[in-house]
Amino acid sequence: MALDNAPSWQPWLQPEFDQPYMQSLKRFLQAEKAANKVIYPHSSHWFHALEATPLDRVRVVILGQDPYHQPGQAHGLCFSVKPGVRIPPSLVNIYKELQADLGIAPVDHGYLEHWARQGVLLLNAVLTVEQGNANAHQGKGWEQFTDRIIQLVNEQCEHVVFLLWGSYAQKKGACIDDRRHLVLKAPHPSPLSAHRGFLGCGHFSKANQWLVEQGREPVDWQLPVDLIEEKVNS
Repeated sequence: MALDNAPSWQPWLQPEFDQPYMQSLKRFLQAEKAANKVIYPHSSHWFHALEATPLDRVRVVILGQDPYHQPGQAHGLCFSVKPGVRIPPSLVNIYKELQADLGIAPVDHGYLEHWARQGVLLLNAVLTVEQGNANAHQGKGWEQFTDRIIQLVNEQCEHVVFLLWGSYAQKKGACIDDRRHLVLKAPHPSPLSAHRGFLGCGHFSKANQWLVEQGREPVDWQLPVDLIEEKVNS
C-alpha cells in the first residue's frame, strides 16, 4: 500500500503505513485475498479520494462509512458509483436535495468525480469491503487511517466545509475545529432516515455561501451530463 499517486498527501500519510495498525491491516487484506474473497473497490482505487482531491485543494469534506459492496459500484469515492451503474438510493436522495436546494436537475448517473476534482473530498471511513458483506472490514485499521486524514484537513487547511450526514459521520468528525471550519450536520441521506431532516437541510447552498464569504470559490455541484470527458480524466 502506498500513495504514489497522491503526492500532496504523501509526506503526511506515508509514515502511517509503517505503523503497527497499518501493518496489521495489510496482513488482514492479504489473508482475505488468499482466501479468494472479492474485495471492493479494486486496490488501484483504495486511495482514489486522495488522488482526486489534493490536500491543498480541499474545500468540502463529505464523510461516508463503507464502500458499496456489489460488483461494479465502488471506485474509491464515497456515495459515488462508476458510470453505467444504477444510482444507489442514498445518492438519489442527495440529488433530490440538490434540486430542492439549488435547482440542479438530477443527472442519470452516479459518478461524482466532478465534485472530487474541484476539492470535494469524498472520504469513506473504511476504504475496503468484502463483496456482498457490508461493513466486513470495519475495525481492521482503516478508521485510524481516515481519522488521520480528517485531522490533517482540520489542521493544514483553512475554511473547509464538513458535511456530516448521519450519526456515524458526526462522531467521526467530532475533532473538527468549528472556529476555523464550517461543520454542517444532518441525518443520513439513506431512505431510512432522509425524511428526518436530510431532505430540506440546504447544505449545498449553505456550503457555497460560506465558502464565498471566506473568499473561496464555490463548488459547481452540477454534475456533467456527458461523462466522456470525466472518464478520460479519471
